[in-house]
Amino acid sequence: MIGLVQGPSSADAQLQVACVFEYTENDIHSAQALPAKLNGLVHLDEALKGEFTKIRQSGQFQGHALETILITPPAGSMSAKKLLLIGLGDRNTFTPELMASVGEVAAREAMRLGVTNFAFASDLKDAGIDSPTALIAGNVVKGIVLANRVETYLKEHKLSTTKKLEKVYLLAGPSFFEVAGGGIKEAIAEVNEK
Repeated sequence: MIGLVQGPSSADAQLQVACVFEYTENDIHSAQALPAKLNGLVHLDEALKGEFTKIRQSGQFQGHALETILITPPAGSMSAKKLLLIGLGDRNTFTPELMASVGEVAAREAMRLGVTNFAFASDLKDAGIDSPTALIAGNVVKGIVLANRVETYLKEHKLSTTKKLEKVYLLAGPSFFEVAGGGIKEAIAEVNEK
């Protein structure tokens, strides 16, 4: 697990995972969202020439909790060759506990796609949700570790042939990096005890 101060459109990984709530009009540009300069979802939308917003506005991807969609970004638009969006559901009923399941889904999908690394951006602050950063980061780590442990078990019992995840880049904005890093370290210590 590697923490990086980077946005989801520029992280150098085989797969980029970004999280989004169910669409509400102008949500990534709302007064509650981070300013455009610091907002990873705005940068993602710009990299995809507005398609991120169009997919959500049109209902092609609704963002229900744990819903996924895999996008192949146009060549040169992003560092990652694939973009996986994971839904977070209704922003008004969001709880930090959901992020353990989101981390698990991200890791399972990455392994299913055959990548050895992926970058993960929760994008909660970008979307204007005042969430407990350390707890969110820790829950994501717990979910990723759980998925990896299950996959290891399956491999040991000759029930899976997926590639091993070698690196997971956990992305955070500059203002939240230290707090997120503390949550990541605490979660790693906790899961290593189990």
